[in-house]
Amino acid sequence: MDSSVYVFVEDLRGEGVERVLDRITGYGAAGVTVGAVHHGSRDVTPHGLSRLTLRHDGAHFVPPGDLFSGLRLAPVPGHLDAFDGLREACAKRGLKLHGWTVFLRNLTLGTRHPDVTVRDCFGDRGSLTDLCPAHPDVREYAVALARSVARLGVDSVVAESLHFRPLRAERSFVPLGPMDNYLFGLCFCDYCMRRATDLGVNAEVAREECARIVGGVFDGDPAAQGEVTRAALTAYAGPDVVAYARARSETVTTLVSEVASAVAGEGSKLVFIDYTGSVKGYRDGLPTPGLAAHDAWQLGVDLVALGDLVPAFGVLAYARDAARVADDVGAYLRSVGKDREVRAILRPGYPDSDSTDRLVAKARGAKAAGAFAVDFYAYGLVPHPVLDRIPSALGEAT
Repeated sequence: MDSSVYVFVEDLRGEGVERVLDRITGYGAAGVTVGAVHHGSRDVTPHGLSRLTLRHDGAHFVPPGDLFSGLRLAPVPGHLDAFDGLREACAKRGLKLHGWTVFLRNLTLGTRHPDVTVRDCFGDRGSLTDLCPAHPDVREYAVALARSVARLGVDSVVAESLHFRPLRAERSFVPLGPMDNYLFGLCFCDYCMRRATDLGVNAEVAREECARIVGGVFDGDPAAQGEVTRAALTAYAGPDVVAYARARSETVTTLVSEVASAVAGEGSKLVFIDYTGSVKGYRDGLPTPGLAAHDAWQLGVDLVALGDLVPAFGVLAYARDAARVADDVGAYLRSVGKDREVRAILRPGYPDSDSTDRLVAKARGAKAAGAFAVDFYAYGLVPHPVLDRIPSALGEAT
């Protein structure tokens, strides 16, 4: 069974490439998935050079000049030497090298070019971190970025945030329910509305309905309760809003298709990660009831369509329960096709795994459900004793 460990470039810089790769080899992992392009964050790093690591938006390699010549958006420079000699160091140990790439989550680019970010139903651009996948400049940037990472000689380009993202306000003292939050997070920029209109959707009515409903909650109306489903959304917001939400899948599917083709053209392959599993279980490892594959449409992800276009998928199996991990993997395989490569991404420690036995059970469940690989997230975020659970999990999964 294939496997890898997710690693940040700050881990390699702080502990040294040789030391990190030797540890990962010792775990029995078949590869390493290194953050080639990442977003800004502030992370507790228990064995890092700094115990609180501040990450900045950045591409951690020198972008090929020919790919971005004439483009409006270009990668934010990060640690430009991070991949120097890395492929050779991995090959020496028999490790595969995967390039983890965060595509459309970039506050630096959004701040410089706010017009390429999502615009809500009130006309505001309050989510500068989120680049809109419908914007032509963003789409050109994503394709060029994918080619850049593929040219590093990686075995795969692992795509994160290559779709719409949910709204996550840092502070909100308005009791928005899940459906209100979803409506507030829909993008109504000119390009999204034009694409929806071309598909026969009354985009302006959809925008007006979202503004009316969310504005009502802001004015004191009771928030809607319950999970976001198409049926519940139809009853709450009407068919035009649901049709508008469906139309977003065309935007994402065509973009992912372009990126997958670009990666293949550079001799690598795309692994597509859908963020839904994180939306459902990131905070506590207790995901909300609906399976991630069934709710991916909320982010514009049509897994059935992507199954014909993308060779591999990563499932964010952020759950404490082994049965839930197996159910999520199985649902993805049924959606994308049994011949697709599905990789279960597990967190070896808090908040999902409180013991080696629990991690082992989840790895076993993923394999039984048909997972091609089990990957572990992430090296620098968890203590060494927690990482030491990985060999047992891989021993059961192989």
